[in-house]
Amino acid sequence: MLAGLGRAVRSKWLLPVPLGRRTGRSAPQVWLWRNAGAWRGWEGAPYSTLVPSDEVTINYRHGLPVITLMLPTRSERCQFTVKPVVTTVGAFLQDVQREDKGVERAEVFATDGSKVSHATLMEILLMNDFKLVINNTEYSVSPPVKDKLNSEHATEMEDIKSLVHRLFVALHLEDHQIRKERELLQKVDHLKEELLPLEQMKARIINSADAKTSRLLWVGLALMSTQGGALAWLTWWVYSWDIMEPVTYFITYGTAMAFYAYFVLTKQDYIYPHAKDRQFLHYFYRKSKKQHFNVERYNKLKDDLAEAEESLRRLRQPLHLRLPIQEINDKD
Repeated sequence: MLAGLGRAVRSKWLLPVPLGRRTGRSAPQVWLWRNAGAWRGWEGAPYSTLVPSDEVTINYRHGLPVITLMLPTRSERCQFTVKPVVTTVGAFLQDVQREDKGVERAEVFATDGSKVSHATLMEILLMNDFKLVINNTEYSVSPPVKDKLNSEHATEMEDIKSLVHRLFVALHLEDHQIRKERELLQKVDHLKEELLPLEQMKARIINSADAKTSRLLWVGLALMSTQGGALAWLTWWVYSWDIMEPVTYFITYGTAMAFYAYFVLTKQDYIYPHAKDRQFLHYFYRKSKKQHFNVERYNKLKDDLAEAEESLRRLRQPLHLRLPIQEINDKD
């Protein structure tokens, strides 16, 4: 009886989709019914069904995954061959948008609703189910399970990869080293050209600062000799030791106070070599400021030159050049 009522309802209420609304490939229409109290009060309204999950298919061809999906603007299916180890999710979505300019939104979500980063490799994405959103349409994608290689086959593949890598290194390593060495040599020459005028200016400033520092040391020695001679003359020729003893005591105490003040100001002990270096740097930076010598730029160029020379030295190491043991020993 229910089956008969169903046929009666379908024959009375189901109407074909108007031809004027069919543009391209329209979505299938299903009539849903709302109960108004009695069968005669049932009303129908069309609603579009969700896009089936098989609208996006993935199959492997020649070992590479081929993703087939429907382009919304062109209403045609398009295949995208991806390289799982190299291609990222962002690159795949950009390919889709370039293929169909009408794609304004293209994103990938995990099954739990979290968004997949564009930097994720397609190899990682194809390991589990995911959702592909194009504009306002959501596709549920279930990648096929790829057969795992057995241990023997996997070992053979690793051996082949290692052999290909060794062949590539043997064919291209020498050219790469020569090209890299040429680039480093050009960089070293360029840095040395920039450093040449700075080195000349630095040498002149160092000579001037060193001369002033030495002059200051000799002046200090002369003052100390003069002080000693004055105290001796006052002790034995002018006054007696009873009078000069308190004077020498306060002179010694004043010298100790001067050394302590040096420590308070510089946070360093008054050691003669350190004091000389400090005075040298004082003269050096003051002279550099007058002659517009850029110390920061000079230090940066020196660091870049040292880094380039170190890279060149490492590039020329015998082990990197794969020289025989005899040649290595001869170089040592």
